[in-house]
Amino acid sequence: MLLTLLIAYSAYIAFKNMSREIVFDIETYGDFKDQANMKVTLVSIYEYEHDRYRSFEEHELAQLWPIFEKAERIIGYNSEHFDVPHLNKYYTGDLARIPHLDILKVIKEVSGNRYKLNDIAKATLQMEKSADGLATQRWYEEGKIDEIKKYCEQDVRVTKELYDYGRKNKMIYYTKLTGELTPIAVNFDPPI
Repeated sequence: MLLTLLIAYSAYIAFKNMSREIVFDIETYGDFKDQANMKVTLVSIYEYEHDRYRSFEEHELAQLWPIFEKAERIIGYNSEHFDVPHLNKYYTGDLARIPHLDILKVIKEVSGNRYKLNDIAKATLQMEKSADGLATQRWYEEGKIDEIKKYCEQDVRVTKELYDYGRKNKMIYYTKLTGELTPIAVNFDPPI
């Protein structure tokens, strides 16, 4: 039994260190009621292959596309519904053609509910986001791009840790209104 666990853990570590998966999140500016006219102000990513976080402002997005195009898979939270459609306004191709894992989509398919990233991260990892999207709108107006980068990279860190936990344990959690911790069985493995 111990040998099996060691082999599984070694395979997991090797995957983390050799993967070309990218965890990402975007920040936008504009009226949420007018999604068509919202602009992407920043994209932050985590590259497993290089074990690093990076951020790209709107004028730097051309540098991001080759990274996405070489990725084995892009991973986000509510990314299929929100992030990818907004990024597609800037991309000459179709980002939906890149293999993609939307963690929230998996959660909804399994549980029937949509949960905020912060709620799932608090219950699963005892980790939280550092602010909210409204703060980034204010920071953008104030020209505080470094604050937006810190916030977005923290969101990516939370998403990455949630992905790693779910991938390894096949389970994540949310807290009911009663305070009860409730498991959600997940499979974040790439399709074969």
